[in-house]
Amino acid sequence: MYNLLRFLFRTTFQIVFRWQVKGVENIPKNQGVIIAANHISLWDPPVIGCAVPGKVHFMAKQELFKIPVFGWIISRLNAFPVKRGTADRNAIREAINRLRQGNVLGIFPEGTRSKKGTLGAGEPGVALIALKAGVPVVPTAVIGTNQVLRNGKILPRFEVIFGKPIYFNETQRDNLEIASDLIMREIGALLANRQSD
Repeated sequence: MYNLLRFLFRTTFQIVFRWQVKGVENIPKNQGVIIAANHISLWDPPVIGCAVPGKVHFMAKQELFKIPVFGWIISRLNAFPVKRGTADRNAIREAINRLRQGNVLGIFPEGTRSKKGTLGAGEPGVALIALKAGVPVVPTAVIGTNQVLRNGKILPRFEVIFGKPIYFNETQRDNLEIASDLIMREIGALLANRQSD
């Protein structure tokens, strides 16, 4: 199912939305890694999932898993539930286990979609998971996915930009806010550089 849906989505993104993917070489290979991206649209998970080589495991709000059929589908696509607004230890433990198994984990550090399309503050959970799993974080910018049928744009161009990986060390474990701010600054820089082009 994963490969079939990936093929269908990639074809759609290439033909319909003329997408561009940059910085794939920045994603470390053969190890667990976190893809940390801004979140502006429901298109973001499939766009990122298709842009990353290989399979991506996503944290998704637990309410989605209660939707008939849809919940079953996203479970088969390697997503797992997280309770928003709380320190969900089960979700954190699951994320760490998957990363230690060498998987790619997709997370939206803001914790929710940005209705205005601007980058919000990041939650410390991403930094915590990265430090505990001992994996790098690849800051990622998603552009254009919130413009479908908006502002006179019917089919905007989608763009995904992967930044340089961030490697944390044990000294940063005691201050997750600083580590989280670093991730968000790097995502913000990718977005700012794109807008200035």
